[in-house]
Amino acid sequence: MKFSDIWRLGGIGLRTRPLRVVLSALGIAIGIAAMVSVVGISASSRAEMDRRLADLGTNLLTAGPGKSFLGDASHLPEDAEAMVARIGPVTAVSATGRVASAHVYRSDRIPSVESGGIAVLAARATLPSTVGATVHAGTWLAAPTYPTVVLGSRAAGILGLGDGLGLNVWLGDHWFTVVGILDPVPLAPELDSAVLIGWPVATSVLGFDGYATTIYSRIRDDAVESVAAVLAATANPETPNEVQVSRPSDALAAKAATDQAYTGLLLGLGAVALLVGGVGVANTMVISVLERRSEIGLRRALGATRSHVRLQFLAESLLLAGLGGASGVLLGFLVTSLYAALRSWPAVLPLWALAGAFGATLVIGAIAGLYPAMRAARMSPTVALS
Repeated sequence: MKFSDIWRLGGIGLRTRPLRVVLSALGIAIGIAAMVSVVGISASSRAEMDRRLADLGTNLLTAGPGKSFLGDASHLPEDAEAMVARIGPVTAVSATGRVASAHVYRSDRIPSVESGGIAVLAARATLPSTVGATVHAGTWLAAPTYPTVVLGSRAAGILGLGDGLGLNVWLGDHWFTVVGILDPVPLAPELDSAVLIGWPVATSVLGFDGYATTIYSRIRDDAVESVAAVLAATANPETPNEVQVSRPSDALAAKAATDQAYTGLLLGLGAVALLVGGVGVANTMVISVLERRSEIGLRRALGATRSHVRLQFLAESLLLAGLGGASGVLLGFLVTSLYAALRSWPAVLPLWALAGAFGATLVIGAIAGLYPAMRAARMSPTVALS
C-alpha cells in the first residue's frame, strides 16, 4: 500500500465522525494553545523588559548610607556628591535627601499621624535627566528656592490631587504649591511615593541637614562594573563599608527572572492539559476500533495485512492529533498577539516553541494511537466480521 494511501484511509476515518473528531482535537488544541501562549507571552514580556532597559539604560548606579559597624544609622559626607562626580567615567550625578522632620498633607486640617507614608525629599535640579524621570503634568522645580513641590505619581494619588497643578499642600507647617507631577520612574521607584522640593528651600524653610540619602550616577556603559567597585570608597573614603551601592536595573532583571518561574509553572499546567488531550485521542481511537470491527474484518478478508491495518489507525491518530496541534498553535499565536497588543508589547513567539508544540502533538498522537492500532491489527477477520 502506498504511503499516500495510508494517509487517505486515515482521513476517511476522521471525516465519517466529524463531531467526535472536533471534540477530541479540542483537548489537544487547548493544551497546545496554553503552552504556546505561555511561551509567547513570556517571550513578549522579556522583549518589552529588554526594550525598556535599553531606553532607560543599565548604567545607573546609586549610593546611599548604610549602617555603622555598631548598627547605628550613618550618613554620607556633605561633599560625597562632588567626589562621585570627579570619577572619570561618570557622566551625570544627582541626589536626593530625605527631610525626616517634614510630612505632607492635603490640608492643614488632617491629623499629623495620617501621613500616608509619603516621603519628603530634597532634590537636585539635575535629578530627572539623571534617573530618566519625565514630568507627566506641569514642570520640574524651575525655582528651587521657592516653596514649590513636584509629586511622584503614587503620591499624587494618595493625596487625591490627580493633575491638581497650582493647588497647595501642607508640608512641614508651610504651604507649598504643586508645580508638577511625575510619571512612574522605573529605575527609581522610591520617587513615585515621594514629594520633591528644591534643595535650597528644604534647607532654609524645613531645616534640612543637607546630607544626601541617595546619590544617583550615570556611568559610561563600558565602565559600570569598575565604577561600582570604587563608588563606595569615593563617596565615603573614611568608612566605605557604611555605603550601600546598587544598580537599579538589576531589580528589573530580577523581576523578569521571577516571572520566568511562573512561566515554568504555567508550562506545567499546559503539559497536563496536553496529556488530558492525548488521553482523549486514545479513547477516541479505542472506540473507533470497536465500532469499525466489521470494516477491519472486511479489509483483512480482501487482502489487507496486519501492517496495513496498524498503519491505517496510526495514521488516523496522527491526523487527529495534528489537527488539534495546528489549531492549538494558531490559537496560541492569536492569544499572544492579542495580549501583547493590549499591553503595547512587541509580539514575540519563538520558532522553537511553535515547532516544539506541533512536534509534541505528533508524539502524543503516535503514543495515543499505538495501542488501538495494534489492537485493530491483531483482530481476526472472522471474529471481526461476526
